[in-house]
Formats: sequence, C-alpha cells, structure tokens
Amino acid sequence: MAKPKIKFVPDSLHVKSGDTVYVISGKDKGKTGKVIKVFPKKGKVVVEGINIVTKHLKPSQVNPQGGVVQREAAIFSSKVMLFDAKAGKPTRVRHEVRDGKKVRVSVKSGEIL
Repeated sequence: MAKPKIKFVPDSLHVKSGDTVYVISGKDKGKTGKVIKVFPKKGKVVVEGINIVTKHLKPSQVNPQGGVVQREAAIFSSKVMLFDAKAGKPTRVRHEVRDGKKVRVSVKSGEIL
C-alpha cells in the first residue's frame, strides 16, 4: 500500500487581506492586485482580477436565470510577492519589533507595510 503524500502548509502566510501583491508566476505573471481573501490552512489567496475562471451556475431560487459567471479563484501564496508602492517593485518582507510592536518591513525600501 502506498503512503499518502503529506503536503507542508504554513500556519500563517506572508500576505494579509488588503495587501497589494505582484504575481511572480503563472498565466497572470506581472500583474498586481489586492488580496480579497486568505486561506492559511490551504496556503492560498484570492487576488482581485487575478486567476479569473468561468463558472457555470445552475438556475436556483437565488439566481433563477442561472448562466455563466466569471470570478477570481484562489492561487498559491508562493506565486505572489508583496508589492512595495514606494519602491514600485515587489519585495520580500522582514519582521522587526519597532516601538514594542511586531511590524512587517519592506526589504527593498525599509518602509513599514
């Protein structure tokens, strides 16, 4: 009997809801967008305007017409980097303690994110 594959998923992600991120790989490479939703257990994020998929909806009481809808699907968080508006480039994040609070700091510009 084959052993089941165990996938490593971090407890927390390097991005939060509301962050502006830059896509570094995949069909939407080079685009930027705002993080709408974060799924830390799955290691995925939903980004506004990124990974648009077509979904066919069956008619229901809520949507009696049914039809075809386009919406954002989740992508792995490793495919996005935080976007530093001051530097105008994607950046890695460093965690520091400033004034007794743990904050995220841009590696490119040194600004608090």
